[in-house]
Amino acid sequence: MKERVGKRMPSSTPFFKAFGPLLFGRPARGAIKKLARLNSIQELYELFGHLFPERLLAAGESGTNSRERTFTPQVTFWAFVAQVLSPGSSCREIVRRVEAWWRRTAQGSVELSASSSAYCQARARLDLETLELVCGHLCWSLEANVLAEERWLAGRAVKIIDGTGLSMPDTVANQALWPQPASQQPACGFPMMKLVGLFSLSSGALLESATGNVHVHESVLFRGLWDRLKKDDIVLADRGFCSYAALAALQQRGVDSVMRLHQMRRADFRAGKALGPEDRLVTWQKPSQRTEAWSVEEFAALPQSLTLRMIRLHVAAKGFRTRSVVLVTTLLNPQLYPADALRELYGERWNVELHFHQIKTMLAMDVLRCKSPELIAREAAIGSHRLQPRPQPDAAQRPPSPCAAGADQLQRIARHPAPLVGSDRGSRGDATQTESAHRAYARHHRPRPSAGAARPQRTSRQEATSQELSITHQAET
Repeated sequence: MKERVGKRMPSSTPFFKAFGPLLFGRPARGAIKKLARLNSIQELYELFGHLFPERLLAAGESGTNSRERTFTPQVTFWAFVAQVLSPGSSCREIVRRVEAWWRRTAQGSVELSASSSAYCQARARLDLETLELVCGHLCWSLEANVLAEERWLAGRAVKIIDGTGLSMPDTVANQALWPQPASQQPACGFPMMKLVGLFSLSSGALLESATGNVHVHESVLFRGLWDRLKKDDIVLADRGFCSYAALAALQQRGVDSVMRLHQMRRADFRAGKALGPEDRLVTWQKPSQRTEAWSVEEFAALPQSLTLRMIRLHVAAKGFRTRSVVLVTTLLNPQLYPADALRELYGERWNVELHFHQIKTMLAMDVLRCKSPELIAREAAIGSHRLQPRPQPDAAQRPPSPCAAGADQLQRIARHPAPLVGSDRGSRGDATQTESAHRAYARHHRPRPSAGAARPQRTSRQEATSQELSITHQAET
C-alpha cells in the first residue's frame, strides 16, 4: 500500500495570520520586504513590544545593570534586535538610530558619542539568562494559546526536533569554543556552531534550542531539551535521533516518539505481530554495550526490552522514484493512532526544515556577525527565536508617547524603562545632523576590516575555469 505524503502544517493560525507565509512553507517576497523595511526601533516595538513583559528588561536594584545609563537594558535589547533583523548593519548604524530617537524624545538635551563603544559594552552587559527568559516567554505563551482543534489526535501536542549549523567570524576565541570542521584546512575555514531546535507542530514556534560545537552529536544536544518536554507530548524526529536509549528514556518520562528508523538497524517486517498492512509490533532488546553519552546509572535505569510499532511509508512523487521509509513509534494502539495518521504525521516533519531555512535566510542567521563567544551566544539567542507578531492592541491601550510628556520625563524613563515609544527617526534636520556626525567620526576613526570576514562563494563558471586551469597546469608539468 503506497501513501502519498502531501499534508502539510496549516498555513495560518489565529495568532499571526498576517505572517503565516513566513512561518509555513515558502515565505512571500512581499512579507520579507516589509520586514526588511523595519529600520525604525519604534516600528519594531509597535509590532512586538506587547509580547514581552517589561519586568524582564527592567534595570535591577543592584548589579551590572543597576546604574543609570543612556543605554538601559530595554533600549539595548531593542537596539540589538533591530541589528539582528538588519543583516549587514554595523554598530554605528544602530547607534545612529538610537541617537535619532533620543534627539526626538529628549528634544536635543542628550548627546550621544559618535563612537559605538557604549552600545557595544551595553550589549555585552545583557544577561544571557534574561534573553533566554524573554524568548522563552514569547514562544511558550504562543504555545499555551494553541486551540484544542489545532492539536493532533486525542489532543496530543507534537514537538518536532531537528538540527542545523551556523557559521561565525574566524577569531581565536570563536575557534577555541566552536572549532571549524575537520574537513577544512587550518586557516581556511570558519568556526561552526551546531544548533538543535524544538519546534511546535501546532504553532510553528521555536520553543527551545541547544547549541554545541561540531564534535557534539545532535542527539546529545537534544537530551539537554528533555526537561522542556511535558507528559503526553509526542516527539517527531528524523533517524539521527532514533536509538533504543532515547526511545526508552522518553517513554519513561511519559513522552511518546515517532521517528524514522536509524540506518544501522535492519527493518524485518516478518518478525513480531502484524497490526495491519506494513504495520508490525516488534520488540527491541537492550544493547549490551553502553555509549559514552550515557552514564552507568542512566544506562542501568533503561528497561531490558522495549515494545515498538514499525510502519513502512512509501513516498511517491510524480516524476521521481518511489522511496520507502520505515518509522518506529511508541504509540502502540492501532485504533487510537491509525497507521495512515502516523504516516501523514511524519510527512509534516519536513516543515521544520522550512522553518530553519527561513531563520537562516530571511534573518541571515546562517552567518553570525559577533566576534566574541559571549556576544555570539546572545546573538544566537535573539536571532534563533523568530519574532512572531500577534494582533496589535488598540490605540487606546497603547502607552502614551514620551514626546507628549516632554523632556522632563527623560530621567524617569531612564530609571524605570518604559516601552520604547516615540519615533527614533527624528526630524529631517536631526537625521541629517546625526548622519553628518557619524561620517566625520568615520573619517578620523576609520575602522579596520572585519576580522574573519566571510569570503564570497565561487560561481559555477569560476569553479569550471579553475578546474580547467588546474588540469592544464598538471598537463604542462
